[in-house]
Amino acid sequence: MASISGRPGENEYAPFYAGYVQRVPDGDIFEILARQIDSLPALLAKLTVEQADFRPGPAEWSIKEVVGHMNDAERVFAYRALRISRGDQTPLPGFDQDEYVRTANFGDRTLPDLLEEFVLLRRANLLAFNRLTHEAIQRQGTASGFGVSVRALIYILAGHVEHHMESLRQDYLPKL
Repeated sequence: MASISGRPGENEYAPFYAGYVQRVPDGDIFEILARQIDSLPALLAKLTVEQADFRPGPAEWSIKEVVGHMNDAERVFAYRALRISRGDQTPLPGFDQDEYVRTANFGDRTLPDLLEEFVLLRRANLLAFNRLTHEAIQRQGTASGFGVSVRALIYILAGHVEHHMESLRQDYLPKL
């Protein structure tokens, strides 16, 4: 099993990811990632079909779109971590999250389906990341024009979910 000692340094990720890294609570990052498998579905489990389509403003994403975006980001960040952990030094492009959400048709899916996708993606990522060597976790590459380490990408995955869960708790669920 892999272990990650300490948080990634600021030189391991782009400044715009600092908020995600800082959101990750202290503790074993793999345990934190594993807990999110239960905490995200638990947060949204009791929503009705109508509530899952709620958006706090006309230009805001719906709850289903937020979860769909989280799934897209889980894939993108994990793919970056895979490539870099394998020693691939090819610069990896960024992605336009708004365009991804706009073209994904998340509104046509059910919330339980989107949550199941999150659970399966995260479980697969935990299996992959838990088997990385110390050297692989330390490797650095380039994504979105900035240097990034595998360790930072693992933290970004956890922090991204924490960010959106906080947004759901503060900006969405109280308004239902």
